[in-house]
Amino acid sequence: MKIQFSPPDMTELEIEEVTEVLRSGWITTGPKTKKLEQQIADYCQVNQSVCLNSQTACAEMALRVLGIGPGDEVLVPAYTYTATASVVCHVGAKLVLVDVQEDSFEMDYDQMESQINENTKAVIPVDLAGIPCDYDRIFNILERKKSIFHPSNDIQKFIGRIAVCVDSAHAFGAKWHNRMVGSIGDFSSFSFHAVKNFTTAEGGALTWRNFPEISDKEIYQQLQLLSLHGQSKDAFAKTQLGSWEYDIVGPWYKCNMTDIMAGIGLAQMKRYPKLLERRKEIIKRYDAAFSPLGIKILLHYTESYESSGHLYMTRIPWITIRERQEIIEKMAEKGIATNVHYKPLPMMTAYRNLGFDMKDYPNTYKMYKNEITLPLHTNLTDDEVEYIIENFCHILAGYK
Repeated sequence: MKIQFSPPDMTELEIEEVTEVLRSGWITTGPKTKKLEQQIADYCQVNQSVCLNSQTACAEMALRVLGIGPGDEVLVPAYTYTATASVVCHVGAKLVLVDVQEDSFEMDYDQMESQINENTKAVIPVDLAGIPCDYDRIFNILERKKSIFHPSNDIQKFIGRIAVCVDSAHAFGAKWHNRMVGSIGDFSSFSFHAVKNFTTAEGGALTWRNFPEISDKEIYQQLQLLSLHGQSKDAFAKTQLGSWEYDIVGPWYKCNMTDIMAGIGLAQMKRYPKLLERRKEIIKRYDAAFSPLGIKILLHYTESYESSGHLYMTRIPWITIRERQEIIEKMAEKGIATNVHYKPLPMMTAYRNLGFDMKDYPNTYKMYKNEITLPLHTNLTDDEVEYIIENFCHILAGYK
């Protein structure tokens, strides 16, 4: 048996949607992208969304809309993928890494609060594995810190406190107290990369909560300008008869989504509720098998929140890093691909070069050193799930 870690779940429906785009005569940003944006907004219970070519682009554009740049500081957990942090560097702001809580992948909110100062303009919490962060705790802290917040543009002024720009790359479809992730943070960025629950091959979407004082149209237009060279008309608008002329209002960026990508997304939207349900079924089977063995697992479904079930992250408290690698290799010998989420940012060359040191993030290291992520995707059959369980349990028994 050969089990991939996270292959895309494609059907004839996706093929038909993409074929329709290819036959339409229009393949870049156009009507399909606009339709997907509205469907995502409706799904996330917000007024508007924008689709771009990656979650990274979405997260960066949110910081740019907020006017965050040199002289500003942004707080990010040390336990995350580089995209959460690199966007802070892209805009020229100071990156501040925060350790996670003891025995948790979630940011240490007490430490987060202690790191806030007059230069702090945003916090980027992470909905890791599809599990929502503690939105209530974050907003309560930022409300207490309002007195030292100094806005530098109109949208910051309307928000009136440090902005919450959530890395929801894993969490499309997750809920926090029955509210959709994407409608809670000031801005939320989703990933539609090929390995995600919901995919457009590459791509992502940015949503923002409903700001009474700010026009959604104004935010959307600014994001369109930032993501298309600062050009006042997109390519589709320029095709209208006599409508060739446009302006360049800023020397900006190029990160739009194409209608080919959006076609995949429109098909995935039709299937997504069932895809989420299948992930939940697999997680329940894993939980039932692993919980009695002392394997540390994440709670994906509670009374407070519902995960999107993106990653099945385990921790084996009794193993070393060397033994972790042996287990990964033994699983591979059985044809089962596993992964590690993540090697912490302070261990990476780029972040060491920025002055970060792993010894300053002890909880992050403890969570990393014995973590193994198992396959969790909707191409898995029941027999394959059982095969993964049997082999993981058997291999771990040799390390007790």
